[in-house]
Amino acid sequence: MAPGEDSRMFAGLRDKLKGTNLYDAKVGAIHLKSKVGKFGNLINPNHRHDEEHEKITDEKRTRIAESHRFNSFAPERDGNKIKWYVDGRDYFHAVSVALEKAKETIYIEDWWLSPELFLRRPPYFNQEWRLDQVLKRRAEAGVKIYVIVYKEVAQAISCNSAHTKHALHALCPEGTPGHGNITVMRHPDHNVFENAGDMTFYWAHHEKFIVIDYEMAFIGGLDLCFGRWDNRQHPLSDVHPAGVQNEMFPGQDFNNNRILDFQTVEDWKSNALSKADFGRMPWHDVAMCLVGDCVYDIAEHFVLRWNFVKRDKYKRSEGFDWLTMTGREGENEDLVAVQRPKHPVGKYIHHPLSPLENRSWAQQQQGTVHAQVVRSSCDWSSGILTEHSIQNAYCEVIRNAEHYVYIENQFFITATGEEQSPIHNTIGRAIVDACVKAGKAGRKFRVIIVIPAIPGFAGDLRDDAAMGTRAIMDYQFKSIHRGEHSIFGQIKAQGVDPTQHVFVFNLRSYDRLNKSPSMVKQEEKSGVKYQDVQRAQAEEIMAEGVHSTTDQKPTLGDQSDKEEKERLMEQKRLFEAQREEVGLDQETTSTDSIAHTAMLNGGKVSEQQWDGDLEDEKQNFVQEELYIHGKLLIVDDRIVICGSSNINDRSQMGLHDSELSIVMEDYNTLDSLMDGQPFKAGHHAATLRRLLWREHLGLLPAQQLDASEDPNAQPADVCPNDIMQGPEYEFVADPLSDKVWDMWTGNATTNTQIFRHLFRADPDDNIKTFDDYEAFLPRHKKFKQGHLHDPFMPADEVRQKLDQIKGHLVWMQLDFLCDAPMAEKGLQVNAYTESIYT
Repeated sequence: MAPGEDSRMFAGLRDKLKGTNLYDAKVGAIHLKSKVGKFGNLINPNHRHDEEHEKITDEKRTRIAESHRFNSFAPERDGNKIKWYVDGRDYFHAVSVALEKAKETIYIEDWWLSPELFLRRPPYFNQEWRLDQVLKRRAEAGVKIYVIVYKEVAQAISCNSAHTKHALHALCPEGTPGHGNITVMRHPDHNVFENAGDMTFYWAHHEKFIVIDYEMAFIGGLDLCFGRWDNRQHPLSDVHPAGVQNEMFPGQDFNNNRILDFQTVEDWKSNALSKADFGRMPWHDVAMCLVGDCVYDIAEHFVLRWNFVKRDKYKRSEGFDWLTMTGREGENEDLVAVQRPKHPVGKYIHHPLSPLENRSWAQQQQGTVHAQVVRSSCDWSSGILTEHSIQNAYCEVIRNAEHYVYIENQFFITATGEEQSPIHNTIGRAIVDACVKAGKAGRKFRVIIVIPAIPGFAGDLRDDAAMGTRAIMDYQFKSIHRGEHSIFGQIKAQGVDPTQHVFVFNLRSYDRLNKSPSMVKQEEKSGVKYQDVQRAQAEEIMAEGVHSTTDQKPTLGDQSDKEEKERLMEQKRLFEAQREEVGLDQETTSTDSIAHTAMLNGGKVSEQQWDGDLEDEKQNFVQEELYIHGKLLIVDDRIVICGSSNINDRSQMGLHDSELSIVMEDYNTLDSLMDGQPFKAGHHAATLRRLLWREHLGLLPAQQLDASEDPNAQPADVCPNDIMQGPEYEFVADPLSDKVWDMWTGNATTNTQIFRHLFRADPDDNIKTFDDYEAFLPRHKKFKQGHLHDPFMPADEVRQKLDQIKGHLVWMQLDFLCDAPMAEKGLQVNAYTESIYT
């Protein structure tokens, strides 16, 4: 037999066998071998980086990162058009506009995605703008939609990604338009057989971004999920005597983590928390929309993640294709984790679907913002060597700050050196270096940190179940000012007064539940609680098909579901039948929320109408911490970093949670002031900082629900931000102005005192021990969470004190539990679990 003839003969035999049962059995055996082979990863944690081709890919990625600032996978890029969004109303409206215009592809990556989220409010009048309905329309129009969500550990987190997957897959059943156009991946896998050596229980995929048609991207702190929609006045109340159709937060979208965390989120219309008795937890967040070259880098990160999860979890699944990408083809397709196994399962789909050069940003620069995408990512999350370019960016930008550092973040856990183990990120050291440099030069310099008063987890901080929350708070206090290795301690050790440079604040909001006397009578006469009416309303605004828990055609559920819906509808009918009897057929005198009174031209609480005796009104006043969830850094009115990354090891080290952020500097300058001197500010950074400060100071008017005419609620390709010029805009122009600082600290001081006096808001500096806690805020059923503490205070006095609150700023209570062990070592907090909390 001639040389090579045997190989040609066997190749021909293989071709003949393709499509036969024997061939299928062989391929199946190969795939089974791959499954079983994963147990070998238990003893080889480096299994994605030990083969020659894997080493070559790692070397290529390393060379690319080393050639970029911050050692990022992505380069610096000029000419981006970037628009900021403050709070959920504007962001979700802009997302709804952009999604509706999608023509080819939509990428979504989220920690949590709620298909039943309403992108516009109130929901009853905007049912077509529920997220699943928007995606359904685009899928039916032929748009390919790719979604990656974090697969949670169900015992620890209640976001139920299985519901997300099944609900979205069920939107376009087989045989209907759009079938197969929505594909959802969940990761990491918790299947022992499939991923014995690669299971990750502690860390999460935390990115929040959207890419539409490779033309536009959204990135920031907002997941497309329950509890995030809010406006700048941050209402707590959602009680509507004039009609439940006016509610803003249906079902589980009304949430207060401090009282009760999300429950059975797949039953989105249910809510165990009574709106008539408690306020919600308001939500403050920041995000960006961009058109420009950086869209490509965000898309590249998604494609890498998609292909990695395909390889890691869905390699033998026909329903999940490989994605190839323009610019990452041929010998460079390994950079986005494309693999070509001998027996591939799934197709290879090239993106974008139309030529990349057709994008507007590929033809000419769209804006003036110099930007760079940075990330935290590693082997478990993306199959790459560890990248922590977000931490690199934070440290360098802060260390080079000359005038101020402004931080809004959900957490603040950081180290100044190795002595603060188990904390390892060094953002704290960068803050120390910047403050010491300014202090020794005699230069005015401030680091202003705005974080939540309490991490948003359910429970009383005195309970054993709150040990994890107290551990996080303990690490934060040790990062900021407790101990010689804290930021304060290290600044002071170098002869500089830290109290002149570092300032920490929280946000807090108040409202009045509009549970009017007439509505109480309506409950009594009908025998129906308002909470049941709200449940019925949520049932009514569901789509025709309630999502099933499988990927099959959705149904209305079994007979018991139908009977429950009929029961709720009957209760709503009985409730509404008493409207005229109790006088609610006329226009109500009390407003559904008084949160607007803390804002510009919002009037006074003492001037607000109440439908009844003012003494009865007192029990309806509520307060709650305004939860800061944004992940934002602004430095010197020039540079902004925004994305999904918290300030803690989980987000910053690269080894733990996966994150994506963007560093931005606008080359379009704005004539401004810095400490009274002329200053060239970046337009993007300065206008964002001014709007944020005006919101926190109460120097912006309240927002209406309808955002359709607001330029700040449109995508970046529609119009630029409205910077809302006027006297208040000019007042906050100079971030180091003494007048601005006096108002900032003055508002924080007054607001803190009023919340303490009226509500005994915790945490508080008067609570230094757990005995102090009990004396300050006794645990007794007569004291309802978030309500007035003294029921005997005259109504007029309560109203007049609330009149004094302006904006939402309060001081961080840095002495809280300073004389108590906040997180005793034990089963919950120990050497094995510390990294979860840091």
